Amino acid sequence: QVQLMESGGGLVQAGGSLRLSCAVSGNIFSFNAMGWYRQAPGKQRELVASIARSDSTNYADSVKGRFTISRDNTKNTVYLQMNSLKPEDTAIYTCAAAVVGSYGLNYWDNWGQGTQVTVSS
Repeated sequence: QVQLMESGGGLVQAGGSLRLSCAVSGNIFSFNAMGWYRQAPGKQRELVASIARSDSTNYADSVKGRFTISRDNTKNTVYLQMNSLKPEDTAIYTCAAAVVGSYGLNYWDNWGQGTQVTVSS
């Protein structure tokens, strides 16, 4: 079973930056995609950003232009650079890895424990 370990969360003021890291125990290139989800209290979990094996990226509209997902295959690590943070970005951020599911879609079946990000106003 692959393990995903997040780090880099914390408390930051609005307008500040944080970089999250996700260390993967296996070869991240073996996954169809890597991604970052977040869940705020009382809200549904949402996919914030993802990066495919092809290096194509996708972002939620709420973070476009502020967040950047990247990966280092040599270190089996995925990053989420978060700039211009807003209080509404406060959530638990969780790293995930996807395999190819039905109809060629991503099936997210490997999850980290999550790291708390709190943005104060």
